[in-house]
Amino acid sequence: MDFTELTTEPIDITSVARRAVPPECGATVTLDGYARRFTKDKATGETNETEYLVYEAYEPMALKEMGKLVERAKKEFEISNVGIVHRLGRLEIGETSVVISVAAPHRRAAFAACEWLIKELKRTVPIWKKEVYANGEAWIEGEVTEEPPPGQPA
Repeated sequence: MDFTELTTEPIDITSVARRAVPPECGATVTLDGYARRFTKDKATGETNETEYLVYEAYEPMALKEMGKLVERAKKEFEISNVGIVHRLGRLEIGETSVVISVAAPHRRAAFAACEWLIKELKRTVPIWKKEVYANGEAWIEGEVTEEPPPGQPA
């Protein structure tokens, strides 16, 4: 069973991963994205020390777009089920912000779909991240370019 959710509560990674497993599958790939302490600024090359993150979303549209990603991934990759749960609100360093779990009959498709899903989620879903530093804060933009699924022209 596929599912997409937004939550303000801590995410239980194992429960997300196990909810995506049907009996015909032989592999589940699960991404645990979490808040890291140090982030390199892509424009300046400077490293900032993050104190905490804040995630905000346009929730109805975010859920709709997450659902579209699941549908597209299932058309493009040989996978069975996808679960995506994204956290909103304040996150401390080390706390999980997003879990993507992909179940497939074979691991190669699960790995490829999971990687594609996180890139597209960051690029297309209206969820915004603010990094808060000791000396300020910054809203972080998602990815700029789309990664086509394998076998598709760039």
